[in-house]
Amino acid sequence: MSKQGLTAGLAEAVRTSQPEHSVDAIHEAKKGLLDFTAASFAGREDKGIQKLLRLIEDEGGLPLVPIIGQGKKAAPLQSAMLNGFIAHALDFDDVHSDVRGHPSAVIVPALIASAARGHDERLLGAYVVGVEVMARLGESIGSRHYEKGWHNTGTLGAIAAACAVGYAEELTQEELEKAIGFAATQSAGMRVQFGTEMKPLHAGLAAQAGLLAVKLAQSEFGGSRTALDGETGFFSLYGDVEKAQHTLLNDWGAPWRIVQPGLWFKIYPFCSAAHHAADAVRQLISEETISAANTERIEVIFPPGGDAALTERSPKTGEEGRFSVEYVIALALHGHDLTIEHFNSQPIPNGIQTTIGHIQRVYDNATQPAPHAVPKGRFTIVRAYLSDGRICEARVDCPKGAPGNELSEEDIIEKLILTVPQEKARRIITSVEKADIKEFLAHIE
Repeated sequence: MSKQGLTAGLAEAVRTSQPEHSVDAIHEAKKGLLDFTAASFAGREDKGIQKLLRLIEDEGGLPLVPIIGQGKKAAPLQSAMLNGFIAHALDFDDVHSDVRGHPSAVIVPALIASAARGHDERLLGAYVVGVEVMARLGESIGSRHYEKGWHNTGTLGAIAAACAVGYAEELTQEELEKAIGFAATQSAGMRVQFGTEMKPLHAGLAAQAGLLAVKLAQSEFGGSRTALDGETGFFSLYGDVEKAQHTLLNDWGAPWRIVQPGLWFKIYPFCSAAHHAADAVRQLISEETISAANTERIEVIFPPGGDAALTERSPKTGEEGRFSVEYVIALALHGHDLTIEHFNSQPIPNGIQTTIGHIQRVYDNATQPAPHAVPKGRFTIVRAYLSDGRICEARVDCPKGAPGNELSEEDIIEKLILTVPQEKARRIITSVEKADIKEFLAHIE
């Protein structure tokens, strides 16, 4: 990188970006916007939304920005928080392997709030820039950040959202440097909250923090312009400043991270770390006709650390089950589809709980990851020991929906149509295809 600091370099890279010149990047941004909308409408009846709506209604504010699927509007900062929560409520929203988290649930709500205030022309380009920032932050922060218990969606998302909105609203170099610092000082989110309503709120709070950071910068509020740098800066506190100096800005946008490796669009409403196992057990059910009735025990084999996000081994509710590979496998073995209705706050039935008790995690540092694995270095093997003495197994390195095994645009449209009334879905699809953001905003409320 150049002799300038990380904060100044990132601000300059964002400010001088030209993502609109990349046909592929804008195409992927449109797919991402459709998937974001599908995930948000799927989660629109989550009980946590009503709790948050009551809070903002008590607080009051100017209703300017649509709240997705609620038929209501809210003040910009409130809307960013609420829409971020809604998008991430079911863990049905996209992930990015460089981020080790969920970019769109943070970036898009902040941009929607910005667009509703008149900054809509650069939304798709700003989305590309936001994903670029968040992916590079994820790569630069180092693996220890997540392993220590930070939730990257929250800690990295605030800065990415600030950069995305900063690009959309064409901040100056000084304003953007300060906005990055204002976002960095608000960066938070702990993995201990996985399996609770607080986990999706991390996305909302990061979106809100990014938007607030831009507003503070535009108001000439005082703050550091070097918040990412030095011994007390963001990377030194949260991760690895030396790694960041070599990775944060190199080959910016070449290619854009929204294109390569690209966003991972989910087919299941639970943590992506369990998607490999979900595909594997479904394969076994299909090919070997295994079930809860004829399976004595199951081993789920990961590389060391490959299950770090799967914090629940003995979940009590479907909500906790979003972060339990044991629940996902048991659910499938009992003949249930891996769909939204099984991942809510209802207690897990006794029969499934019994099957969960027969599933064990195993760690294998000898098996070589596949070159095409997503995330890099990851795999999951599901090995079933059957009552007739047979042992069968299936291995998945790149689950359905991940880059390399990605969903088509038609698949994403189908996901949207399943979660949104047909006429509304048609209008949303048309507005995104035309990049008519004002029309898009009119149909998501």
